[in-house]
Amino acid sequence: NIKENLFWAFFYNAICIPLAAGCFVALGLTLNPMIGAAAMSLSSFCVVTNALRLNLCKIHDPRRDRRIKTSNNKKEEITEMTKTMDIEGMMCPHCEARVKKALEAVEGVKEAVVSHEKNSAVVTVEPSVTDEVLAKAVTDAGYDVKGVN
Repeated sequence: NIKENLFWAFFYNAICIPLAAGCFVALGLTLNPMIGAAAMSLSSFCVVTNALRLNLCKIHDPRRDRRIKTSNNKKEEITEMTKTMDIEGMMCPHCEARVKKALEAVEGVKEAVVSHEKNSAVVTVEPSVTDEVLAKAVTDAGYDVKGVN
């Protein structure tokens, strides 16, 4: 529609305006001013009706809209807790590895960082994991738990 309007406007401006201005008098072409005024009015009428034709085109039809289905399955946020355990009896990196393996075998433990130098383990767990379960896992591995914070 826009291209059509541009074509007719260009056609009118390229031919009719120089003709109405008297540029082609040397060739014997003249235009009665009343015909020029009528042509200009007709051109304006065509441009306006072409522009109004856009109202007939429905780009967005709300009858075809669909509702978005909302999901009631909200994801539960799993909160993590960090617990520090004081462990005695670890003397080497091999001991660290045994305690780490024992702690990470407990269901709900996400990560265990064990240090034989600090005699501690920092454990990232789900809230459902109790201190007693963690202490039992370390005790079963052969080490003494002095406290869980």
